[in-house]
Amino acid sequence: MNSLLDNVAWRALSGPHARYATGTDRARRYAPGFSPIIGFADTEHPDFDGLASCCEPGEHFYCAEWSGSAPRDWRIDAESTMFRMVWTGAMPAADEAPDAIPLGPAHAAQAVELAALTRPGPFAARTIELGEYFGLFDGSRLMAMAGERMWAGSLREISGVCTHPDFQGRGFARRLMAKLLRRQMQRNETPFLHVLRDNGGARRLYARMGFRDCREVVVRVIAPEATSAPVHPGISP
Repeated sequence: MNSLLDNVAWRALSGPHARYATGTDRARRYAPGFSPIIGFADTEHPDFDGLASCCEPGEHFYCAEWSGSAPRDWRIDAESTMFRMVWTGAMPAADEAPDAIPLGPAHAAQAVELAALTRPGPFAARTIELGEYFGLFDGSRLMAMAGERMWAGSLREISGVCTHPDFQGRGFARRLMAKLLRRQMQRNETPFLHVLRDNGGARRLYARMGFRDCREVVVRVIAPEATSAPVHPGISP
């Protein structure tokens, strides 16, 4: 299991999610419109030259497990560490969110709006196509959502977990996560997630649910040097 949890982004981009990726056999990114995440076959010697032709001016990317100096024509806009946590609990006994609605392209604008408000991590209009995403609605208003992002072998990432501030404190996010956990385990998959080091509250919640720390990895926001500075260069929770 530990070896599978190494270099997860590359394993996803060169494996199950290759159809959503662009790049070379040494450097890949999710295609424009999906989550702005990149991966390298060799994180100690990343092939930025191979990646450059896939990037447009103004784009900023999340990159994990690379801690070297910025190469020529690239810059590091933000840096932190995050915990990669893997599920060790039992399968939830029942679907805790039977009222959740599968999110599809028709919900993309609402999902992006909620993600922009709550900042659960790198998210874009087509991110909900990377796996199963579910939302809880108040009428036509999206109150909370959660879904699946990276997929590496038997590992499936739970991501995009967020609740609108008007509806927080009602357990919506936990219910949606439990729904995903149950569905993944029924498929014989191992759930995992990422949480930033300074997001101690979320990390403690995930630990109480049944996740355990597997490793702590560097995470950066990087950009081609030619682009203008980002409005919000920080790393999202």
